[in-house]
Amino acid sequence: MGVDVRNRIAKRAAKEIHDGLIVNLGIGIPTLVADHLPQDIHVLFHAENGVLGTGPSPNQGEEDPALCNAGGFPITSVMGASYFDSATAFGMIRRGYIDITILGALEVSETGDLANWIVPGKRVPGMGGAMELAQKAKKVIVLMNHVNKQGESKILKKCTLPLTARHSVDLIITDMAVMEVTKEGLVLKEVMAPYTVDDVIANTEASLKIGATVNSIE
Repeated sequence: MGVDVRNRIAKRAAKEIHDGLIVNLGIGIPTLVADHLPQDIHVLFHAENGVLGTGPSPNQGEEDPALCNAGGFPITSVMGASYFDSATAFGMIRRGYIDITILGALEVSETGDLANWIVPGKRVPGMGGAMELAQKAKKVIVLMNHVNKQGESKILKKCTLPLTARHSVDLIITDMAVMEVTKEGLVLKEVMAPYTVDDVIANTEASLKIGATVNSIE
């Protein structure tokens, strides 16, 4: 997935963020979301390592080595930002104070199960905050490639990898489409140009319901 495609996904995800929210951004594509937030939208970005009020990525050469997100990448802070220990950061998550969490994923099922922390047999630093965030955030948005490196769907009837959380995902945004997880099933809401509805169906193992109106994202 090229940089432009990653930013395209992040830009679409930024549209889900409204004024006054507390938002947690996961590692990978989600970290780009802050760069696409309109200036008139004021939110507090939360990081598990103990920051509330992170800003856009710093310009090259202007990084503060003491200021990073939970993934270890340089960040900036906004007016009113606060710093605290990781236990307090996780306390905020577990008490349900996070309005939206935006996460990456390895697989998502049609019922909203999330697998995003380990591929069996490969080294992994740990689950991090994904388990708590997926269960406790008021809205869970996943940003991901639609297919894996082998061209196989990552949106499945049932996840094959170890789960992070069951029935947790609300919205999936990929390089091909935007899909909402509902009680009636997975609903296709938008398609990323130049892909078509048929392209999305052909590359999705999960059952898809087609929304009454499927918008195209240029």
